[in-house]
Amino acid sequence: MKNLCAILLLAGLCSLPTAHAEEVGKISTTFRLLSPNDKVVVDAFDDPAVSGVACYVSRAQTGGYSGAVGLAKDPSRFSVACRQIGSISFARALPKQEEVFKESASFVFKHVRVVRIVDAKRNTLVYLTYSDKLIDGSPDNAVTAVPVSGQSIPQK
Repeated sequence: MKNLCAILLLAGLCSLPTAHAEEVGKISTTFRLLSPNDKVVVDAFDDPAVSGVACYVSRAQTGGYSGAVGLAKDPSRFSVACRQIGSISFARALPKQEEVFKESASFVFKHVRVVRIVDAKRNTLVYLTYSDKLIDGSPDNAVTAVPVSGQSIPQK
């Protein structure tokens, strides 16, 4: 069974638990008379292993008829900002690097991802967002950091 999940994980069909985002707003960027406009969408999610940290991801969303039916390929333009929103506590020891958010950016094969990286030397949580595709990803990325004060980050 573990081998099956490993194969499915590589194929992108099986994934580790990640955060679920909620849309907090969207702005139209291109007017289209008879179909949905192109937009910039802002989603928010809480880090699933770090209580007290919330992240906001902005991303471009293609409109038009293909966007309306979910077949459009969204551009690889996005940003991330993570902030301390309460007392920080850890559900478990954290690995050096872990995916905390994944969302589809096209009908198939392309995703926006957010990875948490522990910078133990600076006692800081670093969040990196990027996109991937089955064949080749995009070099577009964004990074943000949340310093942790008063306690050490527990690591695996």
